[in-house]
Amino acid sequence: MIKGFLFDLDGVIVDTAVFHFQAWRRLAQKLGGDFTEAQNEELKGVSRVDSLKMILNWTGATVSEEEFTELMALKNEWYLELVQSLDASHGLPGAVEFLESAHAQGIKIALGSASKNAPMILDKMGLTPLFDAIIDGNNVVNGKPHPEVFLKGATAIGLNPEQCLVFEDSIAGVQAAITGGMKCVGIGTPDALKGANIHFNALGETTPEKLVARFNV
Repeated sequence: MIKGFLFDLDGVIVDTAVFHFQAWRRLAQKLGGDFTEAQNEELKGVSRVDSLKMILNWTGATVSEEEFTELMALKNEWYLELVQSLDASHGLPGAVEFLESAHAQGIKIALGSASKNAPMILDKMGLTPLFDAIIDGNNVVNGKPHPEVFLKGATAIGLNPEQCLVFEDSIAGVQAAITGGMKCVGIGTPDALKGANIHFNALGETTPEKLVARFNV
């Protein structure tokens, strides 16, 4: 029986990918290279540390450990400047309404995001009260496709993995859900998110009731 929902943040509830792209591109240019939208897609669901390693590889830049740490902080500073304008109106189609409906029905809700900025983003959108647990980059050692973030999310809301339904827009996230023994709703196309049990373009295309009924047959 599905009793809990575990959500990724970027690309499922809100799209801050454009802000990440702008900040990473600014950093890549600072390193003497550039950064494309196609490369940005490869960073979906990837931790900040691993993202910077990939960008250093793409730009051919070499930095010390100290400089690496400084670059991570700089990227985050630029990103945070861009997200200051966020509010509930920036939610992806139907996302806020979907969360409110699930919360009203007593479904346990947890966040499972690689972003260390997730709590701040949820606060800015006024969504924090809808979540029973928030597991983000501050709480995990292993990034997706490792299932740690979702397994910790399930534990935090007192459920077993098989009682949880994961909502993801990245292939790494889908793989994390499957590896963790959970069902997965892909927010994206079947081609891009192979392995997800069902696909939608946005949360507004379905309802918590329909999904619970589908998976609790």
